[in-house]
Amino acid sequence: MREDLPEIMVGGVVLAAAIGFALYAGQAAGLTGARDTYALQASFRSLEGIDVGTDLRLAGVKIGKVTDVTLNPTTYRADTVVSIDDGIEIPDDSALVVSSEGLLGGNYMEIVPGGSPFYFSNGDMISDTQGAVSLISLLLKFVSGQGDN
Repeated sequence: MREDLPEIMVGGVVLAAAIGFALYAGQAAGLTGARDTYALQASFRSLEGIDVGTDLRLAGVKIGKVTDVTLNPTTYRADTVVSIDDGIEIPDDSALVVSSEGLLGGNYMEIVPGGSPFYFSNGDMISDTQGAVSLISLLLKFVSGQGDN
């Protein structure tokens, strides 16, 4: 028996653990493979805290992600494309909202479903959007007493 056999076995265990961790991390990050999706477009006044790859949720469940964000040089709005998993039908009067996970949490996109019997299809534009609300501006309004009455 070779003297370096225990070292080879330990190296194999470490390598297997590293491969397992990499697979788990890829799965957790959503890099496990291409899923069938369809795209919807929207335009926002402010997309503070939203980047490409940000989760898109419906009722707290991830159903897609933000796939493109560009500044429209004409309207000075953030034109956004989101991809939604196939099989999830979104009523065509739904709203797309930038939501926050809490005071210290990050932002995510949320679909607030409407009641229309008709659904968005690939490439449609969501016209009902609500951008990010700045916590600092809300606090300044509260402190200065300039809130809407």
